[in-house]
Amino acid sequence: MDTPVKREAEPAVAREYRTGELAEAAGIPVRTLRFYRERRLLPPPRREGRIAWYGEHHLARLRTIAALLERGHTLGGIAELTAAFEKGRDASQLGELLGIGWWEETPVRLSPEDLADYFEGEVTPENLAASLDLGYLATDGEEIVHVSRRLLDVSSALVREGVPLSAVLETGRRVREHADALAALFTELISAHIGQDAVARLRPLAKSVVEAELTMAMGRLHQQLPPEPEAPQAPEASQAPAPPQASQPPRQPGRPQTPQPPQPPQPPQTPSS
Repeated sequence: MDTPVKREAEPAVAREYRTGELAEAAGIPVRTLRFYRERRLLPPPRREGRIAWYGEHHLARLRTIAALLERGHTLGGIAELTAAFEKGRDASQLGELLGIGWWEETPVRLSPEDLADYFEGEVTPENLAASLDLGYLATDGEEIVHVSRRLLDVSSALVREGVPLSAVLETGRRVREHADALAALFTELISAHIGQDAVARLRPLAKSVVEAELTMAMGRLHQQLPPEPEAPQAPEASQAPAPPQASQPPRQPGRPQTPQPPQPPQPPQTPSS
């Protein structure tokens, strides 16, 4: 028998799209695609004469834009975000970096000086190591990337209020554990009764439940706290002190007082006739 000849797999050819094909693949109208090009949200296509050819990285960018718009980002904010990350990352990696489809946070690029301004006096090697371990910070060349604008602002505000950054990071680690448990709980609930495909669609409901329960829990805890001792009140200035009582004149030493003679009784009055 003849031994079959093994053929080497041919390298996959990257697909390219014309304007209409790219818009259809991304699920948007052609006019929207052209608008994104005018706003420079898409890199320029490859040109062959009058034909514009787009690649998979253009499709990835369009899906990223759609996901960010769905989560409330503006086109201006998306343009700034993609421009910032293109300095050190390929545009096709932006969706992966943000966890598009799930991630809702806006990363922030910082210089070491910017980070020091956010956490004055708290940027120690221990705190940096803890932040990297939690995934809050990542390095990209000479820049530092914080994973979430909201977490960055909250952490900085707590430090300005006097909470040590090490305590903030430790609390963040504990919150992460509870958040992972809650995410697993809701994922199991939705997957078991509706289907795994519905998890992404119903995620806002889970967020609402967690926010409401946390608000009520903090209210219950506040009611259980013992009242703080009241500071002693100073007397009001309008309350004048009572005047001292008049005292009897002191006796003169060596001179006994002469007793007053008793007054004779008055005769009773007779009625006039």
